[in-house]
Amino acid sequence: MVNFYGELKKGFTGDNNVTTIPTSQNTWEKCEVIHLGFVCSGFKSNLYLHTMLKSLLFHRHNPLHLHIVVNKFSENVLRTLFDTWRIPKLNVSYYEMNPLLPDVRWVPNSHYSGLYGLLKLTFDKFIPKEVDKIIVLDTDLTFISDINDLWQLFSEFGYNQAIGLVENESDFYLSSKRTVWPAIGKGFNTGVILYRLDKLRLIAWDKLWNRVAKKAAMLYGATSLGDQDIMNTVLKQYPNLLHEVPCYWNTQLSDHTTSHQCYSSNQIKIIHWNSPKKIKVINKDGVYFRSLYTTFLEMDGYLVTTSLYDCANDSTPAETPTDVCFQFKQAKGNKWRTLLFFRNFEYIPVSNDVTFVAQLSYDRLQMVEQLSKQWEGPISLTLYVTDPEFQQALHYIDNSEVLQERTNIAYHAVFKKGDYHPINLLRNVGLKNVNTPYVFLADIDFLPMFGLHQTLRNAIASLKVMNKKALIVPAFESQRYRSRFPKNKHELLQMLENKAIFTFRYDVWASGHAPTNYSRWKTAQSPYTIKWEPDFEPYIVVKKNVVEYDASFIGFGWNKVSHIMELECQNYEFIVLHNAFIVHKPHSPSYDIIKFRKDPIYRMCLQNLKEEFVEGLQTKYGRMFEKSNRHEFEPPSEE
Repeated sequence: MVNFYGELKKGFTGDNNVTTIPTSQNTWEKCEVIHLGFVCSGFKSNLYLHTMLKSLLFHRHNPLHLHIVVNKFSENVLRTLFDTWRIPKLNVSYYEMNPLLPDVRWVPNSHYSGLYGLLKLTFDKFIPKEVDKIIVLDTDLTFISDINDLWQLFSEFGYNQAIGLVENESDFYLSSKRTVWPAIGKGFNTGVILYRLDKLRLIAWDKLWNRVAKKAAMLYGATSLGDQDIMNTVLKQYPNLLHEVPCYWNTQLSDHTTSHQCYSSNQIKIIHWNSPKKIKVINKDGVYFRSLYTTFLEMDGYLVTTSLYDCANDSTPAETPTDVCFQFKQAKGNKWRTLLFFRNFEYIPVSNDVTFVAQLSYDRLQMVEQLSKQWEGPISLTLYVTDPEFQQALHYIDNSEVLQERTNIAYHAVFKKGDYHPINLLRNVGLKNVNTPYVFLADIDFLPMFGLHQTLRNAIASLKVMNKKALIVPAFESQRYRSRFPKNKHELLQMLENKAIFTFRYDVWASGHAPTNYSRWKTAQSPYTIKWEPDFEPYIVVKKNVVEYDASFIGFGWNKVSHIMELECQNYEFIVLHNAFIVHKPHSPSYDIIKFRKDPIYRMCLQNLKEEFVEGLQTKYGRMFEKSNRHEFEPPSEE
């Protein structure tokens, strides 16, 4: 690092003059890697980034390297997203924000982004030295053009210029009604920043902005616009650092905007929703701008995973299907784009706590409301959705009087791809993202008895040791779309006697739950142990480190059976709870069960998969299963 005070003495001949810094000649290669910076610190910024990237990637023709400042929450979400999205020619680096926060925590700041927006001032400190320029972007942008065209503007920077910005498109800094930090004219917006990092490092940018900001804070008080106030105050004193970027690269839609003066005579390149209201901002052309945003909001994110046609592709060519069971064979190693925690989740576990884990498609979403009324504990739900369905699900949850205030429900999205529902992968997503020591592995179309969450916690406490134990919650079903729910076991037994409720799938798949021994359960006064039998698929409570489901099982059939069979191989003890139950609510059949019933090839592929799985258990655990169970296939219960 060049000594800042030495550079100051040599290069600054007054408040408005900056030292001349040599720079190497730029060669703009056809497929040059473009470096982009972001700050992400919560579920909302992750959502905005997901949509913004769809617009950016749709238009780009260059390889990209994303440099993202994250907290631990966002790092987990974004690592999962990019690992499962599999975008060609895209690299991502993550930078933990905690070590950076002391650099900005001192700044008096009233902006709604809090400390996190200020971190855009610090990119010169942590980006690797070999990266000499970067574009730092807010996450609330929509791209209408190729990012490479913006990247090319670095070649227009003057000798002294180190920061590229678009002029502010409101009169905020011209107002005489409030105390504002100094700016050149209307000031400049920091939603899109072009940084020449090599020049910033030479002038010790971190010391420069700190010095200027501390003096300004004493005179003007807290910043209203965070990093933007600080940046404008620095540029007011050192204008030679600034390169003005054309207005269409940051079309700002904040309240009282004057951006129409730009887009009335220029083609828009980037839309910036720089208002706390975001897309709900009031703008005379708001309908048009929202339609552009909605295009990418609902666009299939897999469309941007195609190879760059004009750059060498180093990705592995997709395997060409060669047989009718290709999708089943491919499933275990396949990736589905996954966005974790797409809504606020805040929950501190209590002792012996249990999370209800389930997966669902969009058409089952209405079942979540009733579930949440009868299960007061934490819930982990994985939705299998298209991009438009994802937006509709968000709208539904945000507007549900039952759901909108529940912060102990973790929602995850896996985006649809292919012909089959990846049911076990969905279960694994929910299972891996719980923060309680125990999980209740269930299905969304089951309602728990009232008070089941506390009943399970009590059962776990009474057992004391849960290693290699699976607590079974007996399953029942109502065959009426409208029926009252039993208040307790006594009432359920009465309904069972009156044939208003039945043991689950007693008529079409009895072997799936027969080992539960319903006859014994009716009079049981304490938990009892049972033995595993072929095709058993109960709903269980286990420690959260339980083996994952086999993701090879997609669509309908044998997905839970395989999981329970592996627990049997691991010598789990199966214990039926005498004072617990769940009831299945009837619904229309899924696409996958219809396909199973009508497609003999589907059934053949599932049979082959079953046999391979059983052989795998024999290899892995040395457990032999009877040959009849290996080669005779019956359809398990509907998911």
